[in-house]
Amino acid sequence: MNVSLNPRKTDIRAIAICCALYFILGFITWANGTLIPFLKLSLDLETDLQAFFVTFSSYIAYFFLALPSSWILKKIGFHNGLVVSLIILGLGALIFIPAADHRNYPLFLTAIFVQGSGMALLQTAINPYLSIIGPIESAAQRMSVVGFFNKSAGIIAPVLLGTLFLKDAAQVTARLEAAVDTATRENILAELLQRVHAPYIALAVLFVSFAIFLKFTRLPEVDMDATEPVNEDHVRKGTVKTSIFQFPHLFLGALAIFFCVAAEVMAGDIIGVYGRELSVNSFFLTYATAFTLSGMLLGYIAGMIAIPKYVSQQAALRICTITGMVFTVISVFTTGTVSFIFVALLGIANSLLWAAIFPLGIKGLGRFTKTGSAIMIMGIAGGAIWPLVYGYIKDHLGVHFQHAFLFAMIPAYAYMLYFGIAGHRVGQKAD
Repeated sequence: MNVSLNPRKTDIRAIAICCALYFILGFITWANGTLIPFLKLSLDLETDLQAFFVTFSSYIAYFFLALPSSWILKKIGFHNGLVVSLIILGLGALIFIPAADHRNYPLFLTAIFVQGSGMALLQTAINPYLSIIGPIESAAQRMSVVGFFNKSAGIIAPVLLGTLFLKDAAQVTARLEAAVDTATRENILAELLQRVHAPYIALAVLFVSFAIFLKFTRLPEVDMDATEPVNEDHVRKGTVKTSIFQFPHLFLGALAIFFCVAAEVMAGDIIGVYGRELSVNSFFLTYATAFTLSGMLLGYIAGMIAIPKYVSQQAALRICTITGMVFTVISVFTTGTVSFIFVALLGIANSLLWAAIFPLGIKGLGRFTKTGSAIMIMGIAGGAIWPLVYGYIKDHLGVHFQHAFLFAMIPAYAYMLYFGIAGHRVGQKAD
């Protein structure tokens, strides 16, 4: 069933399924936070840098798989694209089993990359679908709704997997240190890795079951090729778009997504390292990421209420970026718990960035929306690259960790502010 570009009412069933899919995205994404310390322990990795390849493998998949995902969506459609993405996620979950059995870190990274590939396809399909399934003016509101589920999963995943994988990490570490021979040590690590089996088999079953359910569920199918009006006047004036490169606001939007995800990962993943540098209470360190994600939930609630009734998505983007810059400056020029709290509060500032940027980036693309969405999704690689930039500034340029945080965050927010004020209008001319 095809629907118009901006139907008067949003399909509630479609939104409910989008919420479930965003929950899955959030769970897999933020599970990496638990996998990093777990794999470092169970695989006896020597450095944090080795463990950080978990996050890198996940986010870098978006860069390499987004455009192929666009091609797949052109061939099979949005609905089938969602189904295939879930099957790929299930396959990635199953690869965890032989990786655990053989204690093979490259195979673990392969599994994470495969899941990242599935998420790239899912993101490439679901974001434009969510933007277009209702009025484009309220797209940020719909993204706030699904974002609430995404970050709820982000809070649940570390707690659940942390309980399953790291419930007695201190005792395991003590046993490893007390092991008198290699065989004993290997047995301890093999026993630890067996904890991967049950949850990842369960996830694989869940993903494939949901894919089957989705396959036989009717959803509104948006005909992207019919979304770009063409008339003789357009042809005569030469305003008919023939190439994706004729939409400069798309590429500016992709860079905005790069910095958006960079800011999210910096506030959500770096906060633990930042807190240790600040010597804050262990309670804050244990639940560091949860604090940031809770802030994002509050921001999503505000977005659901305010957009577009009280503020436009462009205004929301401007408000959030300015708030992010203010909170960053306060966190850098304070110390201890106060500084830590303002890093966590960046979750509120970051909450509506994606929801506002993505619809603005793909607005007016018409039949190029699938490809444009893929280009936007490539920007997620910011989550893989920007923490390394922060680490380089801090560790290799001799910059104090708080000042390095400032140098990393302010340019990101400043660029997104530019996009919210002017960048999203570049190349968009009124008829």
